[in-house]
Amino acid sequence: MDIDGFITAHRDEWQRLDELVAAGEGRGRMPAQHIDDLVRHYERTSTHLSIARTSFGDQALTADLTRRVGRARALIYSSRRGTWRDAAHFVTSEFPAAVWHARYAVLTSCALFLIPAAALAVWLANSPEALDLAAPPVLREAYVERDFAEYYSSQPSAQFASMVTTNNIRVSIFAFAGGVLLCLPTILVLVSNGANGGAAAGLFAAAGEMARFWGLITPHGLLELTAVFIAGGAGLKLGWTLIDPGDLPRSAALAAEGRRSVAIIIGLIGAFIVAGVIEGFVTGSPLPTWMRVGVGVSVEAAFVGYLVLRGRAAVREQRRAAEHSAMAG
Repeated sequence: MDIDGFITAHRDEWQRLDELVAAGEGRGRMPAQHIDDLVRHYERTSTHLSIARTSFGDQALTADLTRRVGRARALIYSSRRGTWRDAAHFVTSEFPAAVWHARYAVLTSCALFLIPAAALAVWLANSPEALDLAAPPVLREAYVERDFAEYYSSQPSAQFASMVTTNNIRVSIFAFAGGVLLCLPTILVLVSNGANGGAAAGLFAAAGEMARFWGLITPHGLLELTAVFIAGGAGLKLGWTLIDPGDLPRSAALAAEGRRSVAIIIGLIGAFIVAGVIEGFVTGSPLPTWMRVGVGVSVEAAFVGYLVLRGRAAVREQRRAAEHSAMAG
């Protein structure tokens, strides 16, 4: 390709980069999708600059592309400054909006966990034969009367909180990442974890100790399971986008859904840390049951309320911004 053909082939991309830079220089903060578009065109034009330098040696073209790339680089790095402002934007907008966008997948994730959990719990609670298959009577009694509760005080509180937080984050990442394999690993994680939880509930129900079970599970379990459901929902949404990308090209749909899913997993780290602290310092503590349960219910209500209220509002704000950008364009 000669220099004229090179310029003709890429002129539209360079002009688009100029438009994005001009738009960014005229506003205080660029929306995330505009920054992504800017970075993509900046990287392509940087590649074109390298080609122009090595293949053509045209000083005018090199100077022109250097100017375009320099303006874009300055805008990109200035838009990425202000860590606290970006963190606040993530917490108040990006994370809850991503969760709200995936809300139906989150409900599906919840069902994939709770249905096998409830089925197994009811089966064990009402079937002596199932109980005998699950464990011998001596082991069941030890589990209900001692082992289950002692687990929460088996290590120093800080060490235990760190351990369960790390484990929960690992499970959530696996549930999310499994979505790219047509959702199957994600479904397996949710169903198997639900079955494990249902087995524990069934053993307590069969022994007439459900109040004790809820007293131990509720403080940390509400927030912890909600976060697992959300991570599973992100994986299911990503996997379904691979199967049915909708009106967008599959690559573009996956890229957009991937960004939202990563935002969800990053945001959930905070939820898992809080759940781990509660599990380490509250669940196994000598506090009265009503107080321990109250902590769990209060934290869960605050988290769900934040996701619903801020998620719905943030999605509306993003739609208005997109409509405004479309009209301006």
